[in-house]
Amino acid sequence: MARGNHPFGAVLVAADGRILIEAENGYMPTHDATAHAERLTATQACTSITPEVRATATLYSSAEPCAMCAGAIYWAGIGRVVYGLGERRLRDLTGNHPENPTLDLPCRDVFASGQRSTEAVGPLLEDEAAALHAGVWNK
Repeated sequence: MARGNHPFGAVLVAADGRILIEAENGYMPTHDATAHAERLTATQACTSITPEVRATATLYSSAEPCAMCAGAIYWAGIGRVVYGLGERRLRDLTGNHPENPTLDLPCRDVFASGQRSTEAVGPLLEDEAAALHAGVWNK
């Protein structure tokens, strides 16, 4: 938020607990609507981490990955996702904000349509995750 980005972040953690990648939303300064923290993490993982490590890693996300991010996580072969704020509750918070026209497509549905398993856990600590969005989307 201090850099003008939306309040989203992601961390990729190895099976042994090592932090592999940290990313924030990258919307600013170029207004790249595809620069979600989870997508940026998945892209970096593909170019810097072996498929074997990605398969046993967990991506922790402040909010449920959207359909684009869930697709990127799937294609990156990341084995597990844990998220705070659910997509439907996020949509309630963002409304029809032009910078975040939230999709109503759960990441579980995206993962279930694939040929490899991607575990999804969440929403967790949803009230705490929602608090990060207070006042952001009604500006």
